[in-house]
Amino acid sequence: MTSTLPDRWDCRPLLAGEDDLTVVFQPIVDLASAAVAGYEALARFPGTASPDVWFAAAHEAGLGAELEALALRKALAALPDLPPNTFLTVNVSPHLLGSAPVAAALAEPATLRRVVVELTEHSPVDDLTTLRRQTAALRGRGALIAIDDAGSGYAGLQQIAEIRPQLVKLDRALVAGADSDPVKAALAEMVGTFTSRIDAWLLAEGIETAGELAVFARLGVPLAQGWLLGRPAPGFAPLAPEVTDLVRKQVARAQLSESVASLLRPIRQREAFDGDDGPPPYVVLDRTEVPAELVLADPRTGAPYRAPVTLRVHPSAGVTETLQRALTRPPVHRFDPVLCTDRNGAVLGLLRIEDLAAAAATT
Repeated sequence: MTSTLPDRWDCRPLLAGEDDLTVVFQPIVDLASAAVAGYEALARFPGTASPDVWFAAAHEAGLGAELEALALRKALAALPDLPPNTFLTVNVSPHLLGSAPVAAALAEPATLRRVVVELTEHSPVDDLTTLRRQTAALRGRGALIAIDDAGSGYAGLQQIAEIRPQLVKLDRALVAGADSDPVKAALAEMVGTFTSRIDAWLLAEGIETAGELAVFARLGVPLAQGWLLGRPAPGFAPLAPEVTDLVRKQVARAQLSESVASLLRPIRQREAFDGDDGPPPYVVLDRTEVPAELVLADPRTGAPYRAPVTLRVHPSAGVTETLQRALTRPPVHRFDPVLCTDRNGAVLGLLRIEDLAAAAATT
């Protein structure tokens, strides 16, 4: 089929019309709250061939950018209907980020806040310098960056360290059967430890059994996705009541220590361009409302000083785990407070190291 396709700047050689490509949305679940954290937009096509086949045919025909741009436009058009306190994940091939059709599709929304741009690639990315520049531009418009298939070999740890995504999706090969394969569970834990050290969220995708869910709840993986939790649907469907109950039960069994939620101290917030500083402590937000730095008081002199945000945790994070992560930071920032944020990055409060240490000593 593809050998006879003409050179065109739209998708008509592959699709009879734009309506042949539809978009469905699969829920991404916050395990701690047993609630929908976001939705992944997935393309669907006529016939029985999988989306991978369609996109591969488009790339072979030289229409990969056009087809991905069409899928992006349709996904992003649903943003006004996105439920509150959730995000929308859209898929993009890294090597097409700089193409004119994809760049134009991503430029259509006024802002990319609440959008997660997921980099999906099944071959190594050669030009990481260009990719870093492109993802930085997307972050500047409010987007978060995700990397797919962590642990597959292509989304290697070095690539993740270079791009510094805010969301890392664990490869399905490490999820399937993890409840009966301790090696897979250990590898998943290793990826989770690595992502937490770069201040990213880990998402276990492709969860299909209660046993798999139990493993990732025990490992403290914050986000999960799969047919067990919710199938792709035309709209933004809520979780079924039985799924909510299942997640709550599995997480309750897995919690071995108290969370940091009870240790939160309030903290003021101000934007970087706001001239009214006020007394420390407070957190400075950049123009996309992402926490950029802390303004703290020197314990000896009381003089204010600035420190970067070196660690953010969810309120469901364990006390001991958070203390351990804090103490593995560079020495100059080791005893700085830890910022607590929700899954959308909103600041909830501050955690002092001495409070964490005192709580850890009693568990």
